[in-house]
Amino acid sequence: MATNFTPLYEMSVAEARKSDSETEAEIWEWIEKPEEIFDLDIEGPAGPLTLRVYRPQQKSGDPLPVLVYFFGGGFVVGSLDTSEAICRALASMVPCVVVSVGYRLAPEHPFPAAPEDCYAAVRWVAEYASQVGADGGRIAVAGDSNGGTLAAAISLMARDSDGPRISAQVLIYPAMRHGSVTASMRDNKDPMFFNAHSVPWFWNHYLADPVDGASPYASPLNATDHSGLPAVLMITAEYCPLRDEGEAYADALSIANVPVEYHRYKDLPHGFMAMASVLETAREALDEIVAFLRRRLASDDMERNRLEC
Repeated sequence: MATNFTPLYEMSVAEARKSDSETEAEIWEWIEKPEEIFDLDIEGPAGPLTLRVYRPQQKSGDPLPVLVYFFGGGFVVGSLDTSEAICRALASMVPCVVVSVGYRLAPEHPFPAAPEDCYAAVRWVAEYASQVGADGGRIAVAGDSNGGTLAAAISLMARDSDGPRISAQVLIYPAMRHGSVTASMRDNKDPMFFNAHSVPWFWNHYLADPVDGASPYASPLNATDHSGLPAVLMITAEYCPLRDEGEAYADALSIANVPVEYHRYKDLPHGFMAMASVLETAREALDEIVAFLRRRLASDDMERNRLEC
């Protein structure tokens, strides 16, 4: 039966972006709107870099922790607008200041443009967090799909470059290794969903040279050392081609004595978080993210206070 549905991987980049932008980004009405939402430009590695700040009401005079969020879209599509719902939700529910990063997209700006932009954003937040009512000493990073890949890469970059210190990372069905051959990659080929055909289409646009995929900042699972990284919440979906990569990364961090919480959500596809307004399981995953961030950011604050005494 004809569905008139064309997967992104059968489109040109321009067509894929147009299709993605025409998918209306739902604002979850059951989430309290942050007190302020505004854009600002900082100096990025290749010129102005736009950040979108979500600042909830501060009920005390103390600065809030900050979450730097990286939107998904396979490094090719996606924008600050497509992560609007989850950024609003996390700002209000944690609560924390959320800073969403408008990093450069491929293929016009291939690897390492995206991680360089995102790392620059995290460094800016660490230094200038007070300008947005946040505590630069309590930073978490998060992202969905390739945004999760970026969160993992930035955690590695911060460790390897001696800062800034990151308290926690939330990785939502991320891609962890270029060229992965896994059971979940073989099994998930339904054209109606993000699938095993989608994955190489995005990687091929992101990498100017396939050799670049070996870098741990492109493929975090390729890092030779996973020790010293921030605690991680890894979320995967049963019917996602990236599922096994996420599980392997959680295992690698656990072996390296990094605190890990891993949740595989049954009977769900890649991208299920976007359905949190109608899908109870997605709402449960959102609650899990909120609880994890509260625990990690609070324990990090207590540890810092203890060391300062």
